[in-house]
Amino acid sequence: MHSLLTAELIRALAAERRSDAMNRFARDEAEVYKRRLAEVTIGEPARVAGPIELAEHESRWSQIYRQHAARVAAALGRRALRIEHVGSTSVPGLPAKPIIDIALVVADAARESSYLLDLEQAGYRLRIREPEWLEHRMCTDHDGTANVHVFSAGCEEVERMTRFRDWLRRNPADRDLYARAKRELAQRDWEYVQQYADAKSDVVAAILARSSTAETLIEETGAAHHPTAGR
Repeated sequence: MHSLLTAELIRALAAERRSDAMNRFARDEAEVYKRRLAEVTIGEPARVAGPIELAEHESRWSQIYRQHAARVAAALGRRALRIEHVGSTSVPGLPAKPIIDIALVVADAARESSYLLDLEQAGYRLRIREPEWLEHRMCTDHDGTANVHVFSAGCEEVERMTRFRDWLRRNPADRDLYARAKRELAQRDWEYVQQYADAKSDVVAAILARSSTAETLIEETGAAHHPTAGR
């Protein structure tokens, strides 16, 4: 009996040590995340300290995007190489935080002097600077209705964002899957808004993989039926 109790005690202590180690690891990971977020954020990172509030899709979001796109285009002229409505507000039927995401392509996002002052004068302020991730910059408008994501010409992230948007617009099944994932994740408690965004990465990657496979099949099928195929 004594040896049995000793064995049980050893297992309990081992389990407690593992639990403590996992908790320390989680705390360390959280601290690393906070430091990383603070490093790339101008000002205080956007905190939520609870669930994320999602709104049902509103048709006016496309109009709000057009208004912002016109402001950005007027501010930058030909330096705005491309402006796209991206994110959940760009897909009818998707719930979303009521903030318009805009992808802006300039010649070189790292050269802030070539565009940032004009964006600031148009009412947008720099909030995120990520030189290590595609030289991404993010500006927000003063009333918090839009995020302008700045990328350099040729950046693959812009193609990824627009491909995801276009796929969800055409595919109700994946649009509904993404909507369910968003609603489920939004109900959890988050400290930072960015954590909620990062938590969607897996479902986004899975949907993008399906879209790539489908597009490849379409291209191959089209080539096989083209009159010059195989020549």
